[in-house]
Amino acid sequence: MDKYIELDFAKLDIERTRRRGYSEAVFCECKTEEQLIKIFSSFKDAGSNVLGTRADKIKYEALKEKFGDLISYNESARVVKLIQKETEKIGEIAICTGGTGDIPTAEEAAETAEFYGSNVKKYYDIGIAGIHRLFDKIDEIKKANVIIAAAGMEGALGGVLAGMVDIPVIALPTSVGYGTSFNGLSALLTMLNSCAEGMTVVNIDNGFNAGYSAGQINRLIERKNK
Repeated sequence: MDKYIELDFAKLDIERTRRRGYSEAVFCECKTEEQLIKIFSSFKDAGSNVLGTRADKIKYEALKEKFGDLISYNESARVVKLIQKETEKIGEIAICTGGTGDIPTAEEAAETAEFYGSNVKKYYDIGIAGIHRLFDKIDEIKKANVIIAAAGMEGALGGVLAGMVDIPVIALPTSVGYGTSFNGLSALLTMLNSCAEGMTVVNIDNGFNAGYSAGQINRLIERKNK
C-alpha cells in the first residue's frame, strides 16, 4: 500500500489517519488555487474528508466551483472543509474567548475540533475585564473534558480558568491588542509564565493546533470512560 500520494509539488500523507488517528490537514495560505484543487482531489479520491486552514475567500470559491456542495467555509475561521462522510462526534470541548476580537482564532480551533470528531461548546467574550461573565458560565464550562482559552491583550484568561477547574486547559494566545501587546507576544508570555499548574500553551493565533490537541485529549478521556 502506498504511504503517500506523490504530486509534482507535494507528498500527501494518506497513512496519517492510521498512525495518528487523524487525517492530514492542508495549510492553504501559501498554496495556489490550482495546487489546492489537486490536493483536495487526491484526498477525496482516497476516500478522505479534507480540512484546509488559512484559506481566503478566493481559494474557497475555487474549491467550491470544483467540488460543489461537498465544500463548506467558515470565513471568520478561514477554514474550508470537504466532507464526504460524516464523523461521529464525542465528548465535549469548551472554547472560551476573552473578547469578541479573539473569536476568529477560536473559530479555527472549533472547526478543527469538530472536524476531528469532538463536540464543541462556545463561551465567547467572557474575559477578565468583566470577570462576572466568566463566573456565570463556569459551572457549564467545567462539564467539558478540556478547555481552550483564547485571549489577546495580556492573555490572562487561560491562567484564571486553569486556577478554577480540574480539567486540562489549553491556552491560545491571539494577536489582538494595542502596540505593546506585540502582535500576541504579550499574551503568549503571560500564558507561558502563568503560575496556574498544568496549563498547556500553543503558538500565537494557532487555533488549528489548539483544536487538534484538545481533540486528542477529549478522545483519550472518552476512550477511558467507556
